[in-house]
Amino acid sequence: MPHVLIIHEVETYPAWKAVFDQAAHIRKRAGEISYQLLQYDTDANTVVHFSEWSSVDNARRFFESPELVEIRRTAGVKSPKLIYLQEIERGVL
Repeated sequence: MPHVLIIHEVETYPAWKAVFDQAAHIRKRAGEISYQLLQYDTDANTVVHFSEWSSVDNARRFFESPELVEIRRTAGVKSPKLIYLQEIERGVL
């Protein structure tokens, strides 16, 4: 299963989260299946977005699109680090 890990600093978490929530339908249409949001325990404005996608190509096309570059700017995102991943194993202990 394809995943994307994004680590980014945002100007303020509440402002970023409002834009993130408004874009849910766009993310779903692009192929996002599920997501988790995490933040650094020492910095509430460093957000980690971990998501499952229908394909790496769909995720890459979405995250690198001009539309999303503009959405990130509006949301106050600073230099996102995008990592595209393929799941090789999952377990529960």
